[in-house]
Amino acid sequence: MTQNLQIHLASRPSGEPGAANFRLVEATVPELGEGQVLVRHHFLSLDPYMRGRMNDAKSYAQPQPLDQVMGGGTVGEVVASNHPGFAAGDKVVGMGGWQQYSVVDARQPGVLRKVDTTQVPLSAYLGAVGMPGVTAWYGLVKIIGPKAGQTVVVSAASGAVGSAVGQLAKARGARAVGIAGGADKCAYVVDELGFDACIDYKSHRDLKSLSQALKEACPNGIDGHFENVGGVILDAVMLRSNAFCRVAMCGMISGYNGEPIPMAAPQLILVNRMTVEGFIVSEHMEVWPQALAELGQGVATGKLKYRETIAQGLESAPEAFIGLLKGRNFGKQLVKLI
Repeated sequence: MTQNLQIHLASRPSGEPGAANFRLVEATVPELGEGQVLVRHHFLSLDPYMRGRMNDAKSYAQPQPLDQVMGGGTVGEVVASNHPGFAAGDKVVGMGGWQQYSVVDARQPGVLRKVDTTQVPLSAYLGAVGMPGVTAWYGLVKIIGPKAGQTVVVSAASGAVGSAVGQLAKARGARAVGIAGGADKCAYVVDELGFDACIDYKSHRDLKSLSQALKEACPNGIDGHFENVGGVILDAVMLRSNAFCRVAMCGMISGYNGEPIPMAAPQLILVNRMTVEGFIVSEHMEVWPQALAELGQGVATGKLKYRETIAQGLESAPEAFIGLLKGRNFGKQLVKLI
């Protein structure tokens, strides 16, 4: 019998999550039933949305149940299969959660997808060629829809989603301006990812200062904004938005621990005739093939660049997740399990 280490949600956090909210559990991998596949996970994805699921509150996703494996994206290798579509050795991406192994009913459409690792590294299917990349693609292409010469601003620009947004915007002829935390992240956004400018929000803590920095970086105003943070960043962007500015609302990490997120000047939505649209990428599966084709081609040819922060071993997942919420990671946060 194969032993399987898992991390469960032990309790719901009040404010910032801590290590005590998680529990390391040892379980046994069950025997495979009809149509089931056993996957050994190589990498586990850590994403900001997981913080929202830890709350027992109304949201777009069901709360993470207590005393069960934390949910999350995984990539790995098929170890054994009772399904004709999968064989031992296949590399796959799925939602196996925070554990070393998962048993998947492969008869359910979309729960497990084979991937080609000849040109795209396995780990990239959790980042640039996975959910974060498709999130970036959908928000930019389907909501912002930038035209050549327009200016697109991206918050959390050095992260897994934001970094892809700016590069995809540049590929469409737009001007890309990032907002990130710290000089090193801003240098990476401009020098490696090719953004036109990047503002260090840690040097512009208040609305007046951040708005002035945006004015300098966006002399022709802002035509599109991809929001991952909210709060003062959104306020500053709204002050510099052009008429008919389009905002893709992807995340509001400034309020993930329960902080209120007041809006300084909501009347600007009317004054600027802005379109503000929230979206959940899993509700738009029809675009995934098109998005993944562009993203995969970009990574395979080296045109779409990305960075990963990798924690070692399942036991490191809680601290790595807490660090992610505090912005300690650089690019996509992963946990290496093998």
